[in-house]
Amino acid sequence: MEDNNKNSLYCSHCGALIDEDDDYEEVNGEIVCTDCYERHTTTCDRCGSVIWTDDSYGDEYTTLCRHCYENHYTRCSCCDTLLHEDDAYHLDGYDYCSECYHDEVDRNRSIHDYGYKPEPIMYGDSKRYFGVELEIDGAGKDSDNADEILSIANKDNEHIYIKGDGSLDDGMELVTHPMSLYYHKSFCWEEIMKEAISLGYRSHQTSTCGLHIHVNRDCFGKSRDEQDEVISRILFFVETHWAELLKFSRRSEYSMNRWAARYGYERSGREILDKAKKGCQGRYAAINLMNFSTIEFRLFRGTLKHNTLIAAIELVNAICDTAIALSEEGISKMSWSDFVATITEPELIAYLKERRLYINEETTTEEEV
Repeated sequence: MEDNNKNSLYCSHCGALIDEDDDYEEVNGEIVCTDCYERHTTTCDRCGSVIWTDDSYGDEYTTLCRHCYENHYTRCSCCDTLLHEDDAYHLDGYDYCSECYHDEVDRNRSIHDYGYKPEPIMYGDSKRYFGVELEIDGAGKDSDNADEILSIANKDNEHIYIKGDGSLDDGMELVTHPMSLYYHKSFCWEEIMKEAISLGYRSHQTSTCGLHIHVNRDCFGKSRDEQDEVISRILFFVETHWAELLKFSRRSEYSMNRWAARYGYERSGREILDKAKKGCQGRYAAINLMNFSTIEFRLFRGTLKHNTLIAAIELVNAICDTAIALSEEGISKMSWSDFVATITEPELIAYLKERRLYINEETTTEEEV
């Protein structure tokens, strides 16, 4: 009896008999029925070879055989994105996509670009937080110097980061994460400043450096309208006591106009706020309102004197307290003497005396740096 199956073909994938009249395909030298071929194979986008779908080394957008993947592709070691070898960024033996590479560089380098803004870390238990930007100049935008300062400030956690700033001649900007007033007062500012001075930096003794203090808007109220009411009184206070604040700032009138210009006195804080919201000063205003989550006090000249830095934060805190506690009428009736009479912080009182803004008596002062 003749064997009718001696020349029969079987699908290597599903085992089905392929009749002599049926079409079939070959995958890697193996016979495959047309049904399995259509349902279980695909084509490498790079070389065009047919492969089993389960053997694809690509992603949902790119199909790759093993050979093409191993010789021409890689994956981001951070987010696992498929990358052509020409598009991969290499750092310390790892491959990265563009976004992860730049994030990794930003995390690891000492001096970030001016636009760098990490997720804020809140330090201290408070409703009100202060973020400080302190510009230092004269000893270079130098990574080694930055590392020395960061090693002091960030022993346990990232408290500060350092950015470049085009307004500086040969320096950099120290930026803190938001801290409560108490946390700033217990923070290692004095050691940081001493290190900066020893490296050759100056702040007050330059024509370029400022000290900027951010305050979180939500400490002024739950809604934007509530916050604006308090902010309008802050602006009213600043304009009412501009002469004293100019003296406190250690800036010249010219420097103030250039870097922290006033909005100008109006009959009410709301009118000043309306003027400020038109943005005619941009961010170079005494009180910068261009940020969504903070207001920024830009009045102060830079300093590497510890007491001066703390006094500036304490002054900002006192102004905020006054704007919350008093009506606009109450602020208009408050003299500068009335205001300073409410102050109890020793650092701020000492600084006010140095600037002859507290009582007119001689006091010993240390040189600003």
